[in-house]
Amino acid sequence: MTTTISELELQEMEARAAAAQPGPWKSLVEGRDFLSGSNIILTGESGEDIELSGATIADQDFIAAARQDVPRLIAEVRILRALLNQTK
Repeated sequence: MTTTISELELQEMEARAAAAQPGPWKSLVEGRDFLSGSNIILTGESGEDIELSGATIADQDFIAAARQDVPRLIAEVRILRALLNQTK
């Protein structure tokens, strides 16, 4: 069952994204992206890198990409809602 995201939920998502270290974030996996070291998420020049414990590579890639994806999705929702409101 799909439910509509309320304006409050959208604002809460936006606030969480804004509070996170600035992006872009990048997932680096030992053996895939470099030869030795820990799997990490690079958080950019001003942030602390993130080292996860217990996450799969897919989880780590998702978390790193979400830093860029969530703000873009929020912006897209706002654009689409504005367009829908214009046609009403």
